[in-house]
Amino acid sequence: MPKMKTTKAAAKRFKKTGTGLLKRNKAYKSHILTKKSQKRKRNLRKAAITDATNVKNMKKILPYI
Repeated sequence: MPKMKTTKAAAKRFKKTGTGLLKRNKAYKSHILTKKSQKRKRNLRKAAITDATNVKNMKKILPYI
């Protein structure tokens, strides 16, 4: 069976944690920042864990991560 190709765009966006979960960045942090509160912007900086419903598809596009 041939090797599977990793989707390069996904490889740049997701990292694997020590326990095997997928880490991702949060959305809505790039523009129109003046109307967002400091608390909200600070929370957007933190990484989030990918939801369990998406993990199966993520494993397909990231076979070796």
